Amino acid sequence: MPKNTRQVGRATLHLVTDGCSWMDGGGKFGIVPKVLWQRIIEPDERNRIPMELNCMVIESQGTRILVNTGFGPKLTPKTRDIFGISESRLLNNLAALGCAPEDIDIVVSTHLHADHCGGNTKMENGSIVPTFPHALYMVQEQEWHDATHPNERTRATYLPENLLPVQKAGQLRLLRGDARITDEVRCLPSPGHTRGHQCIVVESEGKTAIYLSDLASWAVSFEHVAWVTAFDTHPLQTMETKKALQRWALQTDALLVFEHDSRLPWGRLREADGKLQVVPA
Repeated sequence: MPKNTRQVGRATLHLVTDGCSWMDGGGKFGIVPKVLWQRIIEPDERNRIPMELNCMVIESQGTRILVNTGFGPKLTPKTRDIFGISESRLLNNLAALGCAPEDIDIVVSTHLHADHCGGNTKMENGSIVPTFPHALYMVQEQEWHDATHPNERTRATYLPENLLPVQKAGQLRLLRGDARITDEVRCLPSPGHTRGHQCIVVESEGKTAIYLSDLASWAVSFEHVAWVTAFDTHPLQTMETKKALQRWALQTDALLVFEHDSRLPWGRLREADGKLQVVPA
């Protein structure tokens, strides 16, 4: 089986990257002192750390589900320099799976920050349109409301060009809480990073996986409850959500999928001597 593919019961999971971005280390590790997080990853001369843009394709019961779409192809040269991104790679990597944009049935956004949904839309003949013309785009209603009514803190990452063309095309479906996509795949509200953040759970034939997105961008962020980003709108809620999902992950031996961790994209949570550790899967 390819290194970027895992089988969870009857469901098949493929990690499909949009590339690697470089983001401020202090922003991603919040109040954690640099002397601690620098042991995990060394920043560059601009204090940036590499953040993989791991999207996921789930094949379940004849349905192709794409979870998140990275920064996408619409970034300006200035923004590409800020984040160290040369190009959007999602569509090419989907093609390598034999998957054209027309083949995607559902696009699920864990939340609507630009590095997770920028590829939802593309520029075509001078207009911005949905990248996946036949797909139903799903997101939590709370997240959609917050993204379309941003404040001074959030408007830099909730970008209308990533959102409104999907609504205009009639391809938007808003979710309220826990929602099933197929019998094997469901959206699980996981508030904290944003109020409407959701994780994606796959459950099939007694096997379980969860795509954690920015609840825990890196494996180390899932190990340590207090390691939350500076971008979390409700960091104390993030901590409580992580505690609950840590217990659940231990009970189910869940396969953990990390969106931004290039070194450990797949893992499982283990407990020894009262300490939690994510080990490679």
